[in-house]
Amino acid sequence: MSLFFGRACCLTRLGNIMRQPTPVALATAWRRESTNAATPPTEETRPSVRKPLYVQRSKLEDFGRYVAECLPKYVQKVQITPGDELEVMIAPEGIVPVLSFLKDHQNAQYTNIVDICGVDVPTRQYRFEVVYHLLSVHFNSRIRVKTYTDELTPLDSATAVFKGANWYEREVWDMYGVFFGNHPDLRRILTDYGFEGHPFRKDFPLSGYVEVRYDDE
Repeated sequence: MSLFFGRACCLTRLGNIMRQPTPVALATAWRRESTNAATPPTEETRPSVRKPLYVQRSKLEDFGRYVAECLPKYVQKVQITPGDELEVMIAPEGIVPVLSFLKDHQNAQYTNIVDICGVDVPTRQYRFEVVYHLLSVHFNSRIRVKTYTDELTPLDSATAVFKGANWYEREVWDMYGVFFGNHPDLRRILTDYGFEGHPFRKDFPLSGYVEVRYDDE
């Protein structure tokens, strides 16, 4: 009996609440929500993975123009990469002068060579690009210096400017066959001494030039 009486009281209270007039503010808010639901949703613009650093790009552009003005004989092109890094294309004979300038000039101080790599584009007249990656710890800045050559023309070694370029140039020679003049010890570094060819060239066969067989015994 008490359970039935309590349940009846709850239903009576609920009915009284439902019969009460809805506040104006709540009704207005409900109408706004229903109106917004009827309108098509606006297209969301996702944030970019990397925000553009306009100030940094402006400084790099200014420094790139400064390098081109100081070394007009060697600098052929200056551009900013999508990763906000300065890239300078130079003539092959400008390797030592340009790298020395970037290392020793007080406004540059790119004293660390991070890497030297090669690029092979067989359709070009000068099929090989050699890219020097430099770092300035003082200015927290990076720069890429690019030059080019063909299969027969050697490039000047950068070991006179950066001693750390020794093994990097050996790797480029081993993988691409780009010869560096005045290198103190230009020999293979990743492949065997008797290896034939240069594996990173686009025309290098997948099976290599020498057939290798293994004896189970």
